[in-house]
Amino acid sequence: MASSPSVRRPLAFRLPALRWPLPALLAWAAGWVTLLALPKTAALPPALAVAAALLVAAAPALFAATFWRRVIVAGGFPVSLLATGIGGVLPAWAWLLPLAALALAYPVTAWRDAPVFPTPRDALAGLDRHVDLPAGARILDAGCGLGHGLRALRAVWPHARLAGVEWSWPLTLATRLRCPWARVARGDMWRGSWAGLDLVYLFQRPESMARALAKADAEMRPGSWVVSLEFEAAGRLPQARMDMPSGRPIWIYRIGP
Repeated sequence: MASSPSVRRPLAFRLPALRWPLPALLAWAAGWVTLLALPKTAALPPALAVAAALLVAAAPALFAATFWRRVIVAGGFPVSLLATGIGGVLPAWAWLLPLAALALAYPVTAWRDAPVFPTPRDALAGLDRHVDLPAGARILDAGCGLGHGLRALRAVWPHARLAGVEWSWPLTLATRLRCPWARVARGDMWRGSWAGLDLVYLFQRPESMARALAKADAEMRPGSWVVSLEFEAAGRLPQARMDMPSGRPIWIYRIGP
């Protein structure tokens, strides 16, 4: 995930907004179409066709909203090109298996939320100095992935009642095994109620933060907390900010006036 929620676009115009990861998929496809079509239509030597395909596939990275998305868009086609060295020994249908696994682990309906990026170990150490929670507090990791955030939260509040919600059912099952002390549900983090929670933890996307704080304002009681790793809610004054040793921020918001 990126270290900056906004990036100045280097060109004067903007492409239509597409739901992630469609921009990456289209960029990679454009690279392959260029590579396959140029030798036939322009009679280019293979080296020049590869160079042109690399340029075509990398150009859309200029429009990506965050650093890591630029890396993914620009790097996907070269990685796939290198991988074709083993492609000759596999049947054509075998290439559908990774796509099927990706669709199961990260379904299309969840593309607007964050992909699976784990919360670093000890990322939330010291959070209890800024957030005062009652005994037996109810804490939700919204979009818990494989449970890294739940483990980080438990390290800070070992006696809290921890819960997670995750859209992907393979990740939900894996997290239930990794975090048997937490209540992990498979579902949509945006549809489930946040009422009665003392703290909601997020490691989402810059675009998600305004929606998350609006949901917290509407459903959580005054005095409860929202904690976001990496991304702040634009236009919202945080109660506090922590910085990890890596320099990545943790934004702490208190609900209510």
